[in-house]
Amino acid sequence: MTTSQTTAGDHAWLRAQALPLLQFSRQARLPVGFGALDRFGQLPAGALSETMQTARMVHSFAIAHLQGVPFAAELVDHGLAALIGPMRDARYGGWFAIADAADGDTRKPAYLHAFVALAASSAVVAQRPGAAELLREAVAVLEKHFWSEEEGALLESWNREWTELEAYRGGNSNMHATEAFLALADVLDDSRWLDRALRISERVIHQHASAAGYLPVEHFDAQWQPLPAYNDDNRADGFRPYGQTPGHGFEWARLLLHLEAARQRAGLASPTWLAEDAAALFEASVRLGWAVDGAPGIVYTIDWNGAPVVRERLHWTLAEASAAAAALHQRTGQAQYEAAYRMFWQYIDQHLIDREHGSWHHELDPANQPAERIWAGKPDLYHAYQATLLPQLPLAPSLASGVALQQTAR
Repeated sequence: MTTSQTTAGDHAWLRAQALPLLQFSRQARLPVGFGALDRFGQLPAGALSETMQTARMVHSFAIAHLQGVPFAAELVDHGLAALIGPMRDARYGGWFAIADAADGDTRKPAYLHAFVALAASSAVVAQRPGAAELLREAVAVLEKHFWSEEEGALLESWNREWTELEAYRGGNSNMHATEAFLALADVLDDSRWLDRALRISERVIHQHASAAGYLPVEHFDAQWQPLPAYNDDNRADGFRPYGQTPGHGFEWARLLLHLEAARQRAGLASPTWLAEDAAALFEASVRLGWAVDGAPGIVYTIDWNGAPVVRERLHWTLAEASAAAAALHQRTGQAQYEAAYRMFWQYIDQHLIDREHGSWHHELDPANQPAERIWAGKPDLYHAYQATLLPQLPLAPSLASGVALQQTAR
């Protein structure tokens, strides 16, 4: 992206957006780990110490520490203490969704464990105490319980004792596994993780998304057959919505380009379909997701005929759309991606950045007014913060490692 102007999306503008996001999210700290902030940047009464929030905060503040943000290191260490301590299942291994959850919901989803591994890997790059031990355990759990060599993807979720496997396979969890595997390949200097990321991408995108109009298929049975009616009675679910999700098309497009670049950097074969599928995913996500109901923004979900279903606009979809446009522009140099990048950041600047209370509105209604139908408050630092960083970095290595190299070069 060009840097000669100071409009939305320029590098100097992005750098100015990052610190306020970090400062807002500092308030999510609890005695153990981090919780979900409300729209004013406050912890609601009874806020829970959530493992997903904590892992994402560790990842984000580890990168902030690498950039020299003075308050970040202490927050990384605070989150690591929770992940190593009360969020971990000391009896059976793995992690609970909330701290000290042995008597509550003790299911162990792949999605959550991928974020623990990502957090640990970023904290290792940031050289925080305890991070290497956490990473070793997270990798061991992924390899023992979630990675299926036979399927070339992650299994979805287990009960606490690792004896009952959910008869479901998820596109979302495997997408975030791909993200985590890119980081693990860098931090562990182990190209097996790039091979695993390629196998996931080939199954979820090159096989299934290509056959479904180049938007990701989200839900599968245990034999990897699509489940098109999944959650038809709960269409606005925050993690497993009915239908297809244009935001994930953008996210996958970016990840495929990172994977291509990572494999090339490692001297590994990189199939041509990675870039081809990334472009096709982006095109379909714009065509089927952007302003399809007459107003700007990206709808959350569409049905199998391409019609909008849940028309709310979630902030993470715009974060991923802008990052995907930046990645495609970097990969191809084509002006259409520069134009899309500017369009997405103009929307973010106009509609999502909350200049009164801070951070970004996490959800807007179809009229682009703040809403909380799907997500309450402003719990997520990870997507918006990454969106300010990714356009300033090469496609490989992965985010924390890329920031570390960038800082070393300065």
